[in-house]
Amino acid sequence: MQAPVMVLNANTKRDTGKVAQLGNIQAAKAVSDIIRTTLGPRSMLKMLLDPMGGIVMTNDGNCILREVDVSHPAAKSMIELSRAQDEEVGDGTTSVIILSGEILAVAEPLLERNFHPTVIVSGYLKALQLALDTCGKISRTIDTNDLTEMREVVTATIGTKFSARWGPQMVDMAIAAVRKVVQKRGDYTEVDVKRYVRIEKIPGGQLSDCCVLDGVMFNKDVTHSKMRRRIENPRILLLDCPLEYKKGESQTNVEIMNEEDFNALLRQEEEYIEQICANIVAFKPDIVITEKGVSDLAQHYFLKAGITAFRRLRKTDNNRVARATGATVVNRPDEIQESDIGLGCGLFEVRKIGDEYFAFLEQCSNAKACTVLLRGGSKDVLNEVERNLQDAMQVVRNVLFDPRMLPGGGATELAIATAISKGADQVEGISKWPFLAVGQALEVIPRTLAQNCGANVIRLLTDLRTKHSQSAAQGGGSSWGVNGTTGEMADMHSLGIWEPYCVKAQTLKTAVESACLILRIDDVVSGTRKKKAAEN
Repeated sequence: MQAPVMVLNANTKRDTGKVAQLGNIQAAKAVSDIIRTTLGPRSMLKMLLDPMGGIVMTNDGNCILREVDVSHPAAKSMIELSRAQDEEVGDGTTSVIILSGEILAVAEPLLERNFHPTVIVSGYLKALQLALDTCGKISRTIDTNDLTEMREVVTATIGTKFSARWGPQMVDMAIAAVRKVVQKRGDYTEVDVKRYVRIEKIPGGQLSDCCVLDGVMFNKDVTHSKMRRRIENPRILLLDCPLEYKKGESQTNVEIMNEEDFNALLRQEEEYIEQICANIVAFKPDIVITEKGVSDLAQHYFLKAGITAFRRLRKTDNNRVARATGATVVNRPDEIQESDIGLGCGLFEVRKIGDEYFAFLEQCSNAKACTVLLRGGSKDVLNEVERNLQDAMQVVRNVLFDPRMLPGGGATELAIATAISKGADQVEGISKWPFLAVGQALEVIPRTLAQNCGANVIRLLTDLRTKHSQSAAQGGGSSWGVNGTTGEMADMHSLGIWEPYCVKAQTLKTAVESACLILRIDDVVSGTRKKKAAEN
């Protein structure tokens, strides 16, 4: 008999067929179990030690999974989901993982009955289409200029987070910050939260001291102690060139015959700086901010002219100051024009908070950038509040782009599940089973909400199903869901818990599509290259 041919390396591990599929499903379930307790208003926090020995305390799904070190390939792809969700819509990172894990879990019995993965996938995709249609039917559009409606939406987001205690204040901060950076360019609206809303965390004080500045602040003190520290209606000039003598790019050798030449060299350097300062002083700015260095001589000239100078400001900060005050960042001092000077700021002041000095540019007339000032007990608290605020701001941004809303508290998922079980008759062949399975899987969201606040899960879900099928029979969508705080059945309309349509739709799409992807894998080859590297 012929000897077996080894194609793969001897120490490669290879799972094929059912073993690989079931292994992937187990891995996905394990990842979703890590996060399950962090869903809803009664959620728990997770404490993670990163490799550097720092501590992260959070219940933000994406943040937890980012820190967890995972070796299984299927689990890795699950972790990518929450990252994608975070970058795309900024919220719903926890529910996307829970949902995806559950959709894979309901595929397990189907695989054991020898359903082919492609059949399951086709059933899943039909269910996804129906789910998105149902979402469109039960959504309602809100008026983005109405503060109370916007507050309801953002409250629903922050309600599941650590900073829920300061709910109203956080909500107003998120709405105010995002409203400031909205820019309409023709029919295109730009809301760049990442670049133009800076969150400055300063330990100390109380969380009730947090505020959104109508302007910007940065962590710098004036370059010279005698410069003015408070100016009303300042003229602001922004530069990104150094105000010191240019040094040669590479090594420069100068041969000097007599000593006057050396003095001439030094004088030239001084004259060069004097010339730059004269160009700047001619425009009578009150504040000069540059991204590069400021030499002692330049400081002296500025001090004589009564100008306050800041040096080595980050480029991103400089752009924010430009947006807030209406100034233009100038590259060369000899090209300054009157239009480049920022006049939009009402008050400049340097204040000491804790141990550090901060420069505030406040009372800006038309600030298109802002700084959110967070105060709190410790670093960990601040980090968590920052993450919550980012989620809230993303939600406000989403609502400004797409003002459609869906009921929260698991009501949308239950409405979709009801629609799926009604629509199963239109599906032909055996892809009906996976189609129905998605409906079952969607109930994991209200179920987890109920579990996290210790309600009687089975009775609650039965009541909710009855409610939904009754209202579906009457032809209307239902907004009954779980009240995540008390664990009772509640109408989301009266509770005022709404979620943005785009977050829900993105969650459903990501969860179903990733489940389809993982189900189609039938062969996992893990080659161990690392051993060789170690031996060498």
